Amino acid sequence: MVFDILIVGGGVSGMQCALVLGSALNKEYAKEKKVGIILHQRASHLQDALFNNVLGLTPGTLGKDILEEGKKQLSELYPEVVQVENEKVIAVLEEGEAYKVVTNKAEYISKMVVIALNYSKPFEIAGLEQYVERHIRANAMKDRIQLRNFNHLIKDGLYVCGTLAGWRSQFAIAAGSGASVATDILTVWNENVPTKVHDKRVIN
Repeated sequence: MVFDILIVGGGVSGMQCALVLGSALNKEYAKEKKVGIILHQRASHLQDALFNNVLGLTPGTLGKDILEEGKKQLSELYPEVVQVENEKVIAVLEEGEAYKVVTNKAEYISKMVVIALNYSKPFEIAGLEQYVERHIRANAMKDRIQLRNFNHLIKDGLYVCGTLAGWRSQFAIAAGSGASVATDILTVWNENVPTKVHDKRVIN
């Protein structure tokens, strides 16, 4: 299967990135674009989280519920976004002007890739080892990692978001990082015209 953008990781940053991209697929610059997300990579830190301090989330919201509701929200609102479940990415390799994403079950070609995994060791995706470095914002005692990047961009067509981009492990920060990457991608699709997507209420 060939994608225009493939997101690796179904935590908060990856899911937020997918939602913003999905919301733009009716725009002229994004029509015919193929977007996918590989959901199950490694255990998300959301699984054991409890949220009381996130704007818009009911206090007491559980992270494991957000993971499930996020998949449902994505499939109901933007069914064009392909959700790939129960596959583990083992390699991200350059393939001409695109990337080959290899999982334990299949291979995909994508013009752009977003790595949206958490910042824990070990990091075992072949083709990305040279970008692994010490996390700049995490407690050094926790020995966290990030992928070397500049404003989320590792290299042409290869992005990273969330804690693996060097951000702190805070829900709103990770979500914002995923949304930021999505708008960067939309800007590229829109011939580098700065681009964002807002839904508006229709009043009769």
